[in-house]
Amino acid sequence: MLKQNDSTSTQSEREIIITRIFNAPRELVFQAWTDPKHIVQWWGPKGFTTRVTELDLRPGGQSRYVMVGPDGTEYPVKGVFFEIVPPERIVSSDEFDEGFEKVINADLPQGIVMTVMFEDLEGKTKLTLQIRHATESDRRKHEQMGVVAGWNSSFDCLDEFLAKQVKKQQNGFAVTLPSDTEILITRIFNAPRRLVFEAWTQPEHVKRWFGGCSSMTMTVCEIDLRVGGAWRYVLQDSKNSTEHAFSGEYREIVPPERLVTTEIYEPVPNSDHVNILTLTELEGKTTLHIYIQHQSTEQRDGHLQSGMEEGLSETLNRLEELLKSIG
Repeated sequence: MLKQNDSTSTQSEREIIITRIFNAPRELVFQAWTDPKHIVQWWGPKGFTTRVTELDLRPGGQSRYVMVGPDGTEYPVKGVFFEIVPPERIVSSDEFDEGFEKVINADLPQGIVMTVMFEDLEGKTKLTLQIRHATESDRRKHEQMGVVAGWNSSFDCLDEFLAKQVKKQQNGFAVTLPSDTEILITRIFNAPRRLVFEAWTQPEHVKRWFGGCSSMTMTVCEIDLRVGGAWRYVLQDSKNSTEHAFSGEYREIVPPERLVTTEIYEPVPNSDHVNILTLTELEGKTTLHIYIQHQSTEQRDGHLQSGMEEGLSETLNRLEELLKSIG
């Protein structure tokens, strides 16, 4: 029996059509398909990574992605956008860029036009991918390359990514950029702010949630909770024995409302920035805001590109679990 989110595929003389229902709103699925910072987190079959080297989302604009296989082999693809109707429809060419034929060692299909349609199904999204070829022979070549299995695997990755994004929305998690040098993190916890503040500042609690990834173990947790006092955390990654050290100084402490600290990621020179944490409580829930103030736009962008958003989301999920256990 076909589950609701399983893919279906059909074909005609020159077309391949793949359909999948995602348990996420249409606007979110459209954003995942068109925002480079989201695309790199799911695009490509399982085990692949992707770089977005160009994405000009307008009629006549071009795209170029480089998919990288588990063995390091690169598969560059490009296209030109013909039609964009947010959040309903995207039509573009789908071309194999220079170098693709060397790694595939096959006669590649040409003149492919790809239409992606996003249909709202009462909060879920039906995505229909129509791949139209110039000839029936080109369609067969594309099928022999594994295009259907490849897209189904990519859709599995998209499904996992969307589930994380939906959970973030439910938790009120958001990352915004108030200025050229700032990042604002927002998250809602189902706990009083007194408890959140304690979990954020007491070493016995911090050791249990800081770091997010399950492969990370905190080996150092030093907190001198006073204005002018220092803090330092060291995480050990069991996957590759890498050490990650963070440290700073407390500049302002107003329990349980506000905490201002400096922070530096010790392995990276000139990574100094200021964190301003505020906690507001309403009906037993706490909204956490973290303003991260960088010295320059370049420093802020480097922080974003380091995977900060995903790592912090996982870290705050662990904090949520801790709050349940100590509440």
